[in-house]
Amino acid sequence: MSISAFALIFLTIYVGIAQLDALSVKIGLFSPVFGGSVTGLVMGDLKTGLIVGATLQLATLGVATYGGATVPDFLSGSIMGSAFAIMSGRGAAYGIGLAIPIGLLLTQMDILARMTNTIFQHHADRLAEKGDYKGVERNNLYGIIPWTVSRMLPVFVGLFFGSAVVKAINAWIPAWLMVGLKTAGIILPAMGIAILMRYLPLKRYFPYFILGFVLMAYFTKTFSLLGTALVGFVFAALHVLDANDRKRNESNNHGPSNHNNGGSNGGDDSDEEVEIDV
Repeated sequence: MSISAFALIFLTIYVGIAQLDALSVKIGLFSPVFGGSVTGLVMGDLKTGLIVGATLQLATLGVATYGGATVPDFLSGSIMGSAFAIMSGRGAAYGIGLAIPIGLLLTQMDILARMTNTIFQHHADRLAEKGDYKGVERNNLYGIIPWTVSRMLPVFVGLFFGSAVVKAINAWIPAWLMVGLKTAGIILPAMGIAILMRYLPLKRYFPYFILGFVLMAYFTKTFSLLGTALVGFVFAALHVLDANDRKRNESNNHGPSNHNNGGSNGGDDSDEEVEIDV
């Protein structure tokens, strides 16, 4: 089975729009489950696309580009993996097996897009010094180009030439380089979180941080990411309720004294002589 021209163009445009969604409003088009489902719907096999996309979605839970870290591009991987699985007729497992290395491989395109985008941003800085705000707006919009092309070009080339391109690329890449890419994919999110931690008030709330780490590190069979988040929500709610109670008690304790002081001052004021200039 070969991909139709309509599906090729539609999916290429879709991945560009989805990438813009990931950078802006985040309505969900950028998620792998959406990418796989849309691909399956367009190519006539929604079930396979949904399985591939949902599997990759599970792989991205709790993973984000904190601190500017680069993570695997499982959006493009879900689209290409679903398409190859449907075109080959070999099932969702085949598509998942292709989608994961595709996502790892396209981390390099993400880095290239970020580096290229700095050209426009530095130009915008120079224009800002000159007071050319229109030029600043234009260069910010020009940043859309590297972000979208970094996703649209691989998807178009991969779908146009078929899975042979992906297999040839994977066969060409040395095993040690692929291991390095996988290791980098693990380290970079951790480094991004470490950068983010520098801006969080951990010195004040470090007990909650340690508790979350213990739950995820030592009780992975019992606690999921959602469970840990709910525990964090409970402690946050208790903290807010306790803070509100302390404020209320402080206001009640100071209220009567202020009232009495006000009353005594009021009495003193009534005894004072007031001169009126006529």
